[in-house]
Amino acid sequence: MSSAASAALPRARVDMPMDETRSAAVAPPVGAPAESARRRAGAPILVVENVSLRFGGVQALQDISFAVREHEILSIIGPNGAGKSSMLNCINGVYAPQQGSIALCGEALRRPNPHKVARMGVGRTFQNLALFGGMTVLQNIMAGRNFRMKCGIALQALRLGPANREEVAHREVVERIIDFLEIQPWRHTTVDRLPYGLQKRVDLGRALAMQPRLLLLDEPMAGMNVEEKQDMCRFVLDVNDEFGTTVVLIEHDMGVVMDISDRVVVLDYGRKIADGPPQEVRGNQDVLRAYLGAAAAARGD
Repeated sequence: MSSAASAALPRARVDMPMDETRSAAVAPPVGAPAESARRRAGAPILVVENVSLRFGGVQALQDISFAVREHEILSIIGPNGAGKSSMLNCINGVYAPQQGSIALCGEALRRPNPHKVARMGVGRTFQNLALFGGMTVLQNIMAGRNFRMKCGIALQALRLGPANREEVAHREVVERIIDFLEIQPWRHTTVDRLPYGLQKRVDLGRALAMQPRLLLLDEPMAGMNVEEKQDMCRFVLDVNDEFGTTVVLIEHDMGVVMDISDRVVVLDYGRKIADGPPQEVRGNQDVLRAYLGAAAAARGD
């Protein structure tokens, strides 16, 4: 175990409300013991088949195929420029691949856009934080509830009748997320006054506010110190284990990847070179060659 995950503090249980449309298997009753997500990995929730993406003469992705099973944690790794973020951008509708198909819960993503994909149950964080610096922690996480709000902007502005009741209900969800991420003392602090590690938690909280079935995390631990990585590992595992949320993450810390992942997909120059359990991928010669070079791989370094 790496120091980041093995030294993580014991995880506290927080009952985070889930969408009523989610199945009982995904959202266990309050007070019921959480069944380990790794023991109940289900059918594929995301299927990527023969996806290719080009930018002019640059081939960002070439014939990529893999599947993500419900409730598992899958890591996508590879050297810089391997196409990892481009793959996530194809999944959540930022990019449209020229070839191949992507299906979510059995439904093909045709002419996808981020808003449509979000409504299908996909949440996302990005490498670079895109929080609203002048807004509070609570307000930033409330922004993740926006597409679930039904009242028009006029009613919301006046906070009349159903709009007021709706805001109260959404705020209850956000308050539970704040408790879950252990950022209660900063709920009314503007985000630009928070240290980087706490800003990363707020970014995760905004994605969780969407109550996603599939959570895409693009380098959630980049730039963190060891203690901050321990906390983030703990939160990712809790979201997966206790709420059944499927997680796809990009991460460069190999200790973290090997500790928390059920499976690992490795990309190199836009091609998939490995796909399997962490221990299997760790000893793959193509992976060693991509990271260390041919000579080092031959030596077994």
